[in-house]
Amino acid sequence: MKFIDYVKIHVKAGDGGRGCVSFRREKYVPKGGPDGGDGGKGGNIIIKATKELNTLLDLRYQREYKAQRGEHGKGSNKHGRDGEGRIILVPVGTLIKNAETEEVIADLDHHDAEVVAAKGGRGGLGNAHFATPTRQAPKFAQPGEKGEEKWLVLELKLLADVGLIGLPNAGKSTLISVISSAKPKIADYPFTTLVPNLGVVKLEDFRSFVVADIPGLIEGAHRGAGLGFQFLRHVERTSILLHLVDISDMLTTDPVEDFEKINRELVLYSPDLLNKPMAVAGTKLDIAHDRIRLNRLKEYCRDKGLDFFPISSATGEGIQKLVKYLSKKVEEGLKK
Repeated sequence: MKFIDYVKIHVKAGDGGRGCVSFRREKYVPKGGPDGGDGGKGGNIIIKATKELNTLLDLRYQREYKAQRGEHGKGSNKHGRDGEGRIILVPVGTLIKNAETEEVIADLDHHDAEVVAAKGGRGGLGNAHFATPTRQAPKFAQPGEKGEEKWLVLELKLLADVGLIGLPNAGKSTLISVISSAKPKIADYPFTTLVPNLGVVKLEDFRSFVVADIPGLIEGAHRGAGLGFQFLRHVERTSILLHLVDISDMLTTDPVEDFEKINRELVLYSPDLLNKPMAVAGTKLDIAHDRIRLNRLKEYCRDKGLDFFPISSATGEGIQKLVKYLSKKVEEGLKK
């Protein structure tokens, strides 16, 4: 299934039905009073979160959503029927914004959370409401109100406890495949991961936490370079960021420079990410024979006060220690 996490849709709530102008026609009552009924209310546009979906794909192909209008009022004080609302289902974690003002309308962060994104118009009053002692036969009624109409932007932000970040080929997909049951595509070329991968890490005491592999971060990601601009939004909800840095002998770049490149992109995208807890994992320890890159990164993390974990997803070295640490940090985040 194609992963879609950003769509723009147009919604139109139902118009209210107009009130009725009518007069009683009863036997032996030649001049009956007004009995025009009210119009029905227009249907609302409701957006509802469900755990059954994990992408906004369906909304990519249908951009227009309309609710039913209210029925018009009728004689004999009969009210028009209210219009049926329209429910739009979206994945849990969907943020809804007004496309013109960028105002956040709702953040649907749990199953069955819902919001009225566009209100239906009120039905007009029939002429029966306007009779007075001096105006006993009003020949007018109210029209129904127009339903709200607007463009909306829907952004899906994955609900994960731990966000894995780092340059392409840093080992994010391999790690998530080792610590969870997720089976992402893994290869030795950049941008193997084209969509965020989610994995559930199960612990021995029946607890668990969710890890998200955020793909495609490179220098310039905040401006749209690589794939990172599409997926940076997914790091905002995590409890902790785990920055993966390749410390193997296969690379000749400075691991500290690799680390700082990605950190700059995070800050340029959202300065608030500076306040999020972060740890560093030096990956591919099994092929870091001379330990030059390992020691360089380890010393840097010590100076910066960052927790550092040298690991090898291939041999499992350091994995259990890292998982226990992440579990503890997730619990601490939930208590805040």
